[in-house]
Amino acid sequence: MKGIILAGGTGSRLFPATLSCSKQMLPIYDKPMIYYPLSVLMLAGIRDILIISTPRDIGAFKDLLRDGGDLGINLTYKIQESPKGIGQAFLLGEEFIGKDSVCLILGDNIFYGNSLSKMVQTSAKLKRGCELYATEVPDPQNFGVAFERNGQVYKIEEKPKNPGSNLAVTGLYFYDNDVVQIAKTITPSARGELEITSINNKYIEKGCCKINKLGRGFAWLDTGTHEGLFEASQFIHSVQRMTGTYIACIEEVAYRIGFIGKDKLLQAAERCKNTDYGAYLKGLYEQEI
Repeated sequence: MKGIILAGGTGSRLFPATLSCSKQMLPIYDKPMIYYPLSVLMLAGIRDILIISTPRDIGAFKDLLRDGGDLGINLTYKIQESPKGIGQAFLLGEEFIGKDSVCLILGDNIFYGNSLSKMVQTSAKLKRGCELYATEVPDPQNFGVAFERNGQVYKIEEKPKNPGSNLAVTGLYFYDNDVVQIAKTITPSARGELEITSINNKYIEKGCCKINKLGRGFAWLDTGTHEGLFEASQFIHSVQRMTGTYIACIEEVAYRIGFIGKDKLLQAAERCKNTDYGAYLKGLYEQEI
């Protein structure tokens, strides 16, 4: 399975903070926002990953993550000239996807949960159809909302004014290879975008869409607003301080999943040696000696 991180857009809801940089480069407590979606793909065992961003911001991601070799993964990059919907990611990534299945994650979504690794590793074995992740929210009118009947999803509605369900579809999607052709058939919405909800409803019509519900013990954080950024940073800080373990420490993920060895772990620790992050990596290295 291939992975795609969609890290484009103008970040206009975060102006003036994003007037000169991508919102996915803003810090969520102690690390860049893009570390969080990247860590989810890595936890799923995905090593070939495409990062899609704007002409202005693509260079910053290349400077930060380079070719992914330090993490034992393969990173490629693609420019999105203008944002035309989440579904555009599959058209921009068609050559990259090739004949494989694909996981798309939005660059401003943060996931946390004890069994998250097991769930995404299972989804990464997808052979047919699609698997979506959803969670109950207090404000479903702001999201794509899944409607169920007898335990089966029968439609997803984008930002309904009067939602009859509070089950919101998150920004983590697993698809078989058909998604590329399906994306080509989607008619742009009234706002001129290829809506991911339209793609998902095509899979529902085919009877091959599965919803994975994030229940108690899981957190899904959308960081598209200043309040969301602040709350996410507080959450990450609190969990790390109370547990002594780091969330979305991509070098640790790479090491524990077997993508890199101790030498790369030590190099990462030395690179950040004047920070708590570097000390944490050094501690992991010393535990393994």
